[in-house]
Amino acid sequence: MAKIQMKNAIAELDGDEMTRVLWAVIKDKLLNPFVDLKTEYYDLGLKQRDDSNDKITYEAAEAIKRLGVGVKCATITSNAARVKEYNLKQLTPSPNGIIRSELDGTVFRKPIIVKNVEPAVKSWKKPIIMGRHAYGDVYKNCEIEVKGAGKAELVFTYEDGTEERKTIMQMKGPGILQGIHNTEKSIESFARCSFRYALDEKVSVWFGAKDTISKTYDGNFKAIFQEVYDKEFKAKFEEAGIEYFYTLIDDCVARIMKDEGGLMWACKNYDGDVMSDMVASACGSLAMMTSVLVSPDGKYEFEASHGTVQKHYYRYQKGERTSTNPVALIFAWTGALAKRGELDNTPELVEFAKKLEKATLDTIEDGIMTGDLKPLANPAPKKVVNSWEFIDEIASRL
Repeated sequence: MAKIQMKNAIAELDGDEMTRVLWAVIKDKLLNPFVDLKTEYYDLGLKQRDDSNDKITYEAAEAIKRLGVGVKCATITSNAARVKEYNLKQLTPSPNGIIRSELDGTVFRKPIIVKNVEPAVKSWKKPIIMGRHAYGDVYKNCEIEVKGAGKAELVFTYEDGTEERKTIMQMKGPGILQGIHNTEKSIESFARCSFRYALDEKVSVWFGAKDTISKTYDGNFKAIFQEVYDKEFKAKFEEAGIEYFYTLIDDCVARIMKDEGGLMWACKNYDGDVMSDMVASACGSLAMMTSVLVSPDGKYEFEASHGTVQKHYYRYQKGERTSTNPVALIFAWTGALAKRGELDNTPELVEFAKKLEKATLDTIEDGIMTGDLKPLANPAPKKVVNSWEFIDEIASRL
């Protein structure tokens, strides 16, 4: 059988640990036998990023901008323990944070639903799409650990040299400080991307912040969302029979636990990071969720929404074949291939992506799954398999 040809390349961003291992297995067993893969490869493994002082990460972001489509494996964001483990020169910033900042995008995450894995939240009947603002906040912060008493100030210097200055705290002893920021342009892009995506999916949008406490920062998020909605989307939403609803973030959490789903929950950066993991886990596993970064000018980066599965990797290094769920990694590839096919008018590539997704879901619905899905499976799985066996089962259905 002739392989499917690609007209243009996608940016391929390799990663770390267990997900890096499975990335190669997926390409070997599920992609290369069927598609003549055309990619620009960037190794975003932790050591490579440290060695290049993150130059390779910025190069990868530029490749996504140039090619229009990227696919990314999970990567390590280092902490003190990782600096020692990998003998790094320094603490490395989040590669996801860099790429999201460079693309000024919004991350949309949607649970992957299968018939025989029931959500832990009984009221959830339909997917909850997470819309995560992917710029600024704590992911592009500045921090100081102060050693003694003093005055902490927030200072902004305009281009003409004038200053705005506010006292944060009169510190009476050692402590920690953090500065975060956002821009009106990025918040407007976040709002527009969210409303457009919701229209495409024909679902209502919920947005929650904490404007009662953060009257300027979160207050601006609330005001900008409302302005963009009223001016550009209200009539379209009413015509589509969907709505936009704002409430406090804690009220959002309380309401979502009793809702049936079938909506988009738009979140600020940190809230979206946390809540998307909660939704994914409650729907079966962190590996059962799609994730795509969409820029305002229509560039796409598909990724697995989970981490590098560190504990499984250590077991793999000892010779164990772990039961690590590769579904989100597979769907990152299918999302990227389908988008490439759509943009390039290559319908056979789009059809292959759909076929691979169906084979993956059919495998689970046939009762063959990795160990993370077992607790929520109903009926109980016929067979719990390791990652390699699971990928072989998918391949046999292609």
